[in-house]
Amino acid sequence: MKIFPIIAENWKMDGGVAFGVVPQTIWKKLAEPDEFNRIKITSRCLLVEDGNRLVIIDTGMGRKQSEKYYGYRHLFGDENLEVSFTKVGYSFDDVTDVLFTHLHDDHCGGAVRLDSNRNPELVFKNAVHYCSEAQWNWAMNPNKREIGSYFKENLLPIEKSGKLQLLKKEGNLTENISYRFFNGHTQGLIVPFIKFKETTVVFLADFIPASSHIPIPFIASVDIQPLVALKEKEIFLKEAADKSYILVFEHDHETECCTVKHSEKGVIIDRTGRLKEMLN
Repeated sequence: MKIFPIIAENWKMDGGVAFGVVPQTIWKKLAEPDEFNRIKITSRCLLVEDGNRLVIIDTGMGRKQSEKYYGYRHLFGDENLEVSFTKVGYSFDDVTDVLFTHLHDDHCGGAVRLDSNRNPELVFKNAVHYCSEAQWNWAMNPNKREIGSYFKENLLPIEKSGKLQLLKKEGNLTENISYRFFNGHTQGLIVPFIKFKETTVVFLADFIPASSHIPIPFIASVDIQPLVALKEKEIFLKEAADKSYILVFEHDHETECCTVKHSEKGVIIDRTGRLKEMLN
């Protein structure tokens, strides 16, 4: 098995959105804002080779939206999916499976692009695309709080291609990749658990988007059920400390992954570093 973090893009978002009710005087010690109160965000995907399967987990926001859209996202740097794939020696056509943790635009938009005639086409044309049935139904009939995060142009081309498979219950995607459902951030969010030798790597998506969100009260304002998110996180982090999981962050610009441990103040970060180093 091989596991590679894949950067889809770097961008910025309002710090208040990222940290919810936590005051800026507290969260800015963990994520320094710019003069517009924006913090750096990374869209970090995960590429997993498991036997004859090559799985990409999430795909970033893509590049097919309007200039206005990217004006709100404040992209910076030169990293993107194509460059990241080239660095690790794979092509988009090698991918057999695309697993969406959920269908917010910054997690699935990179799976569909526009061809030379501006018609939509799949980026990973040989892959089956997966998300939870609960999340798909949620995205097709979005609530007013999340409606601005679900774009039909990201989703309908996948359904039309016949390469969409909806996951109804928790289970295994491959021999070494299992998944669970969480509902605090959005309905039916998938968190993948990857067995690597004697270690378990957990890709946290927006369940716990960054190392700065390890403290239990640090819940993003975009979580639709913050009290559910808080309880889910509390239970999971105790498990992660007990079982020495390696936690990979999708949106942490500075910290790729960490482990956690129990302390008198609850579960706290233990080691931080790059996934490659953690797995050696």
